[in-house]
Amino acid sequence: MEYSIRNCELSDLPKLVILCHKHAEYEKADFSLEGKEQKLKEALFGEHPKLFCLVVATNETIVGYVSYTFDFSTWDAATFIYMDCLFLEPKARNFGIGEILIEKLKQKGIEKNCINIQWQTPEFNEGAIKFYNRIGAKGKDKVRFTLDLKK
Repeated sequence: MEYSIRNCELSDLPKLVILCHKHAEYEKADFSLEGKEQKLKEALFGEHPKLFCLVVATNETIVGYVSYTFDFSTWDAATFIYMDCLFLEPKARNFGIGEILIEKLKQKGIEKNCINIQWQTPEFNEGAIKFYNRIGAKGKDKVRFTLDLKK
């Protein structure tokens, strides 16, 4: 499979929203398409970006992405990368692309003086858990809570 990894571009947004939807379905999460393209445009390409994203591009389209933010740890008194999403279309899996995306995030973290990369995945996502263990990541059992502020 021929591909490149590059920063997300404005023209990628319609397909990125579709990939986000597929990712949410895979993780059995709620997802609404309403307004997502515009909100992602503001987050990724606004004057002060809140979100960063690399995409896996083929000649035809994008087949995967990793999105991340820079956050701050009170306990460590240091910046870290929070990997919000890592998703590859099934046809793009098993080519080592996920590992390359993680390596690219590691480099970005080193450039920004980050202490680590943090992320989460559902307990049932055994394939991702095996992958993360294989690359040397360590899991921590926690319970994630969400408090809805829009209802």
